[in-house]
Amino acid sequence: MKRLHVKLSIFLVLLPMLCRAVEERPVSLNTPAGTIEGKMLLPDAERPPVVLIIAGSGPTDMDGNTVMGAVTIKNNSLKLLAEGLARQGIASLRYDKRGIATSAAAGKKEADLRFDDYVADAREWIDWLDTDGRFSGIFVVGHSEGSLIGMLASAGNARVKGFVSLAGAGRPAYEIIEEQMSGQPAEIRLLVKTFNDSLRAGKTIADVPVGLMALYRPSVQPYLISWYRYDPQEVVAGLEQPVLIVQGDKDIQVSVEDAELLKTAQPRATLQLVENMNHVLKRCESVDAAVQQATYTNPDLPVVENLLNVIGKFIKP
Repeated sequence: MKRLHVKLSIFLVLLPMLCRAVEERPVSLNTPAGTIEGKMLLPDAERPPVVLIIAGSGPTDMDGNTVMGAVTIKNNSLKLLAEGLARQGIASLRYDKRGIATSAAAGKKEADLRFDDYVADAREWIDWLDTDGRFSGIFVVGHSEGSLIGMLASAGNARVKGFVSLAGAGRPAYEIIEEQMSGQPAEIRLLVKTFNDSLRAGKTIADVPVGLMALYRPSVQPYLISWYRYDPQEVVAGLEQPVLIVQGDKDIQVSVEDAELLKTAQPRATLQLVENMNHVLKRCESVDAAVQQATYTNPDLPVVENLLNVIGKFIKP
């Protein structure tokens, strides 16, 4: 009977959290290039804090899934993150970047797209949230490439109460690309460095070999020039808000070293390593690529619970 009483007591303590009502509603941001679509999760709480969740690079949608034409590879990492934070009484807004999924109509021609377009969009979402009197404060969570976007959107922005870098790179994009090419023959590595040096100087490349066209095609070079301007260490060093740096120790896309570089650049920041978490925020005890891949395509696998606790404690200390 005593054991039953203990179990019932625990259930009654957890019941409010389990039953917390959460409302999801679509939201839109009008821009000159088109409408950017998003979703808000609103917990049943009076003046909750709200988090702007910014997705990573490439064709990644608001839920953290990869959109390849008519095919979507699902892991639902950012959707699950938003839902987990809602259970802690934290509202969120996540959105499809311009040109992706429901925001496809807002996409620009590749030759006209700049990294700063994504930063401007994030700032506009922050301004949009600031006009809504329901929230006690605005926080920004940037995942992967979204970390740098979120940093830049938060820099000098008094509307942002705190910033979370979630699996964010600690090095400029050109350094990461050169590292990724480290297994290539010496002549290819030298060519990549030469091209990157040219783009860093703001100069486009006219003669690109076929083998490197996917990376350095003429239409993407202006975007790379705009992206290469930013060093995450320099940007995070200038943030005045509280900063939380979160990194999984089983992430095979972004290293623990990247998180440590950000922490060194911003000594006031809090660094939290999450055990057995990979790049899509799922539990994985192996760094083997095949084992990891199974988590990248499993939308039913939850995000690591400790991740929710770490972010929740930062937002609601």
